[in-house]
Amino acid sequence: MNSKITSINNEEYKNWLKDLKNRFRQSQIKAAVKVNVELIRFYWLLGRDIVKMKSESKWGSKFYETLAKDLKELFPNTSGFSVRNLQYMKQFYELFADLKITPQVGAQMENEIMPQVGAQIFKVPWNHLKYIMDKVDGNKEKALFFINETIKNNWSRDVLSTFLNTNLYERQGKAITNFEYQLPKENSDLAQQITKDPYNFDFLALKDEYNEKELKDALIDNIQKFLIELGTGFAYMGREYRLQIGETEEFIDMLFYNTSIHAYVVVEVKTRDFKPADVGQLGTYVVAVDHMLKTEKDEKTIGLLVCKNKNEVLARYALESSTQPLGISSFELSNLIPENFKGSLPTIEEIENKLKD
Repeated sequence: MNSKITSINNEEYKNWLKDLKNRFRQSQIKAAVKVNVELIRFYWLLGRDIVKMKSESKWGSKFYETLAKDLKELFPNTSGFSVRNLQYMKQFYELFADLKITPQVGAQMENEIMPQVGAQIFKVPWNHLKYIMDKVDGNKEKALFFINETIKNNWSRDVLSTFLNTNLYERQGKAITNFEYQLPKENSDLAQQITKDPYNFDFLALKDEYNEKELKDALIDNIQKFLIELGTGFAYMGREYRLQIGETEEFIDMLFYNTSIHAYVVVEVKTRDFKPADVGQLGTYVVAVDHMLKTEKDEKTIGLLVCKNKNEVLARYALESSTQPLGISSFELSNLIPENFKGSLPTIEEIENKLKD
């Protein structure tokens, strides 16, 4: 803390001020969350009223326009009562109509909600919820998945929008793995959930004849976006990670640590189709990391092979032959630039030649 803030030169006093500062900030955050909770709760209740009162059939086709106008007159300094927003409120209620909640605002709110849904739906900003409703086509489980992921990862609207548009719900936990057989039950489910199939690499821009090195370089150049695509808890440890095994040097494509499963994750990337020999190579790296890097606090290292395409039956057979916890996924990359593509801007050489002419 800056000593100029107080004239009392006492360590205990300074620590107390620092604690007060932290507590005040936490109170501000809680207050903001509480305001959002009450607002979203109000929207849900308003949507419920619209449905229960059969408002549209009772008061005609101009019902939403009339209600929007009346609410704006009642609350002139409040935004959020547009026709489209009122329609979203109805949609919000219909999506989560099995909530059990009383009309009054009160401290018992979370206890009044049925456990199978939970109060988490009120903790997400309204614009996030609108994005979700636009994309889930009435699928409540899919909506809850994105709500929980948003809360857990503190996703911005841009990040949420990206995952809504890349079918994260359908891809999550879908890699072909042998985790069920090679990890304890309590760990295998968690490990499975950190996988995807396919991985979406559309944040990369590569020529359509890219090679393996170019793909790996591009992934590392875009490491923040790559980590977001990998998912919760991944920390980047290094590329071409060197392992000295006896007199032999081996290099792991990419090494990560996942704080959700408390384990190292070895990632090998192939720009070709899956081959059974890949499992042997990946399994060797996993064993090496277990021996050389893993501590008593870490869970067993897992390996993940990400390849261009895979024969699923062949992949399952190959994984059955391994005693290490491994997974196999494919990747998608649609943002490819033709090899003969010529940019619209002239090169320096072209400009110099024109000047000479």
